[in-house]
Amino acid sequence: MNEILTGRRLAVLRRNTDPRLEWLCAQIARNRFLPVPPPDRVFIGDGDFRAIGAEFLRHFVRVGGLKPKHRVLEIGCGIGRMAVPLTQYLDSSYDGVDIVEDGIRWCAETITPAYPEFRFRTLDVANALYNPGGAEDAARTRLPFPDGGHDFVILTSVITHLRTAETVRYAAEIARVLKPGGRCFLSLFLVDARARDGIAKKTARPAFLEAAGPEFIADEANPNAAVAYSESFLLDTFTEQGLRPARPVLRGHWSGQRNAENFQDLLVLEKEGAR
Repeated sequence: MNEILTGRRLAVLRRNTDPRLEWLCAQIARNRFLPVPPPDRVFIGDGDFRAIGAEFLRHFVRVGGLKPKHRVLEIGCGIGRMAVPLTQYLDSSYDGVDIVEDGIRWCAETITPAYPEFRFRTLDVANALYNPGGAEDAARTRLPFPDGGHDFVILTSVITHLRTAETVRYAAEIARVLKPGGRCFLSLFLVDARARDGIAKKTARPAFLEAAGPEFIADEANPNAAVAYSESFLLDTFTEQGLRPARPVLRGHWSGQRNAENFQDLLVLEKEGAR
C-alpha cells in the first residue's frame, strides 16, 4: 500500500530536512550492496524495495523523531523493507516481529548475521489474510517483550489489516512495551470528514464501503485486506492507553488529499511520562 513519492509531493517532504539525512537516504536508495529479497518471496507492498525503505527512514526521522540511540520495535516487519535501511541509521537495537514465517526467516538469515543487534521473531497470530492457521488470537496476543523496553515502535500498514478487537489489543500492547516518552509511528487509513466524503463519492482508494464506523472495510469477502478507522475512535483507543498524538496527523492522498507526503496517513503517538 505504501508508495514512493516524486515531484512536488517529495519536495514538500524534503523541505527543511537535515541534508545529512537526505544524503543517507539517497545512498541507501541506490546502494546495490544492501540486500533485497527475491521477488517471489515478497508478500506485501510493491515498488522499489530500497527506495521505499529509504523514504520511510526519512519519515521515521523527520516526522517521528527517531534517533540513532532509540531501541526500535517493528510490529509487522514483513520481509525487512524498513529494517534494511535502519541498519544504516541505528546505533542501538532493533526487534522485528511478523506473522509470516518466510519473511522472518529471510530477515534472520540475511540481516542478523551482518547486524547481530537486529533480531527477528515469528508470531503465530491468526490473520485471515496473512496467517489464517495461526494458533493465537490477535485480540488476546501479548508481544514477547518486557514492559517499557523500547523507545520507538513502528507499524507501517499494519492497522490496515486488523479488525477492531485486534486493534484495541495492539494499542494496549504498544503502550506496554513503550517506555514513558517513547513514540509510535503508524501508517494507516484514518477517516475524518474529508475522507468520509471521498468514500461516499467513490473517489477514495481503496474504495472503502460506506459505514457508520468505527471500522470501514473495502472487501466484504476479505475484510482484512484493507481496513480504515474513524479517526476519533482510533485516537480515543490509543489515548485510553496513555498514547497521544505527538504532532498533527499527516494526511495521505488515498482519500484525495493534495500535496500529501504518503499514500496512507501518518500518525505519531507519544506515551505519557518523562523521557
